[in-house]
Amino acid sequence: MDDVPGDWGRSVVTIGSYDGVHRGHQLILARAFRHARELDLPIVLVTFDPHPAEVVRPGAHPALLTPHHRRGELLEAMGVDALLILPFTREFSELHPADFVRQVLVDGLHAKVVVEGPNFRYGHQAAGDVELLAGLGLRYDFTVDVVDLFTDGTREIVGDGTGSEVISSSRIRRLIAEGDVTQARELLGRPHRVEGVVVRGAQRGRDMGYPTANVETLPHTAVPADGVYSGWLIADGERMPAAISIGTNPTFDNERRTVEAYAIDRTDLDLYGKHVAVEFSSYLRGMERFASVPELLERMADDVDRARAELAATPGGGGEAAPTLA
Repeated sequence: MDDVPGDWGRSVVTIGSYDGVHRGHQLILARAFRHARELDLPIVLVTFDPHPAEVVRPGAHPALLTPHHRRGELLEAMGVDALLILPFTREFSELHPADFVRQVLVDGLHAKVVVEGPNFRYGHQAAGDVELLAGLGLRYDFTVDVVDLFTDGTREIVGDGTGSEVISSSRIRRLIAEGDVTQARELLGRPHRVEGVVVRGAQRGRDMGYPTANVETLPHTAVPADGVYSGWLIADGERMPAAISIGTNPTFDNERRTVEAYAIDRTDLDLYGKHVAVEFSSYLRGMERFASVPELLERMADDVDRARAELAATPGGGGEAAPTLA
């Protein structure tokens, strides 16, 4: 395959979407780093673009917890040596599992150790599993280390995992869609973030004394449920406490769903056209329609006060950095 570099030495490899780089992913990466240290080899993470679901089932692209550039930032901070993003095409999806292993892991990356979770699947119709991978490893001189899936606490799943729910990207997406950004933060190990360019809106917030950054989010972004949240607005290298509104602004009969962040006590910002990020700490309330603008303003003042107090009480300001696993 032309897309896989041919000049790698031996390496420790892990493959997957790694969307979110959540605590379950971090457990797999920690094991990979242990092998890399012991063998004095680089660790290479392989992922795909577009998401395989979009190719196999067009229109089924899942909401993304982390775009590729954000995944790269997190993985670099953790100590991953290389991130290889392979184009996922129809032809690629039809590779036999053995051909996938030979072309990517053996000929391309010269894998010495492959580290995966127990549900890792690959090849045409996801026919390859970790048992087949281990057998191919015997043929091609690499070992396979399968890491048990990680649950909410520090326990690993025993048996079939009855009574516990694994940390997974799909579970975190569900929490975010429900507005439970606090639980999502626990599973991610940091606040959920959305990014995009600040665009001009109706500018009602500015007129009412609460100028907001109207963020046009990136395609397929996992945007939390409609409502008001506490969190942070990150712009020009500054991380500012914020009150965040998601929805259609029903008081004004808007139809377009927006993500708007008010940097608390800041009226001096000019962010139009800039790429910014919004991080979520907690859900404050649902979206409401108010009978008058004064009623809305009274509620907005309360939202800002609650957000300010909640964020001030958050240990470390909530800005958990990606753990250093290397």
